[in-house]
Amino acid sequence: MSLITWTPELALQHTELDDTHEEFVGLLNDFATALAGGGDPMPAFETLLAHTEAHFAMEERWMAATGFAPENCHSKQHEMVLDTLREVRRYALELKDLEPMRIIGPELAQWFPAHAEMMDAALVFHMQQVGYDSATGVLLKPEASEATATQATQGEKAITSCGSSSCGH
Repeated sequence: MSLITWTPELALQHTELDDTHEEFVGLLNDFATALAGGGDPMPAFETLLAHTEAHFAMEERWMAATGFAPENCHSKQHEMVLDTLREVRRYALELKDLEPMRIIGPELAQWFPAHAEMMDAALVFHMQQVGYDSATGVLLKPEASEATATQATQGEKAITSCGSSSCGH
């Protein structure tokens, strides 16, 4: 069962992140297939959760390394998604309730393209601006990263919101 299809429109022209995103899409579909098949969906869900934890941790490391504002909507979305996935897992394991699992797949499939297009694209742009090579961890323009961090600590305009009224600068 396919909830979402990997397309070139989802690519951000950042090999490591695009590969990670494509893997996420595949694992989300694997989970949906396992759930629809009537068998035990937990192994596929656990794989999806572990991937998502590692995926978000990778992006969080990049944000920290490049001076991307520590209080930003991108990180808040990561926290909310992980909290939700962990709660879905708890419901399944402790309460033997799979209904949250039936809901989370389509919700993630709807959330992901917008997150990638807005949040992850902004992170990729920021990394390009500060000359960050995510493969090596080398920051080619540390002065640009320091300027961003200084702006954030002085309350100046920095990447701290998602562009919606629910997240502020």
